[in-house]
Amino acid sequence: MDAAVATRPSVVRRLRRWEGLPYWLILPTVLYLALFVVWPMIQAFELSVRVGGQWTTSPFHQMYSDIRFGQSIRFTLIFIAIIVPIQFALALAMALIANSRIRFRTVFLFIFIMPLGVSDLAAGLVWSSVFTQHGYLNTILQGVGLRDTPYIWINPQHQTQLVLEVIAAEVWRSTALITVILIAGLQGIPKEYGEAAEVFGAGFFSRLWTVTLPMLKPAIQVALLLRVVFAFEVFATVLAITGQGTSTLALQAWQWQTSYLNPHVAAAYASLILVLSLTAAGVIMLLLRTKKEQLIR
Repeated sequence: MDAAVATRPSVVRRLRRWEGLPYWLILPTVLYLALFVVWPMIQAFELSVRVGGQWTTSPFHQMYSDIRFGQSIRFTLIFIAIIVPIQFALALAMALIANSRIRFRTVFLFIFIMPLGVSDLAAGLVWSSVFTQHGYLNTILQGVGLRDTPYIWINPQHQTQLVLEVIAAEVWRSTALITVILIAGLQGIPKEYGEAAEVFGAGFFSRLWTVTLPMLKPAIQVALLLRVVFAFEVFATVLAITGQGTSTLALQAWQWQTSYLNPHVAAAYASLILVLSLTAAGVIMLLLRTKKEQLIR
């Protein structure tokens, strides 16, 4: 009897051999995403094409005719095109420092990830106090004698300047997210690969280009996906710094929902953000495919 019990496969071993187990493990996540992400997106899209029980495209026509539509889509795309490369370069440098063997690397890591605890609205308010006419930046410039009068940094006539100010706030606030993902990716790379390349005479940048970055590609893919998706949704930081000086797609959706009381046009803006986000995500996944994904294709 005891021998039979001993030879009987345990429940854990049976589960380990069961190929369907991973699907059951991700089932709660799939259900959560379906309930709180996919279903609201479907409802938002229906709201954008159905008014008063009738199917129509009038909300999209209103969105396209919106006086701030061109400005909002231009600001959003320029913001993404500038901030993503900057944040990736900074995050990679910070991740390499945190993953190195230098002294006080844990202190650097703590400093790097501190902004993760700051919300986008709080970051916007902090940087607004920097760029206002009597803010910290003008105070410093006047204190060192570089300016005699305050400079108007938040000027709706200078859209490029507003973009750079929002980028400064977002770089400070959200680069830490990319850094954490890249650190996790770096820690998954066996050190033997880099040591072997160093033995064969590869320098730091050569090892980075030929060893680290190719093996870091899955982490880079995840980091860029999150950054681009969140960049399309930038809202509170822009509102806190620029007020009504400029607009983004997400900010216009909020305006149509709260100020103009038109949820249909707001849903049209949300649908546009969704399409742009999915398109950008598809491009990133296509450009950063791993070898396994390429073989599957």
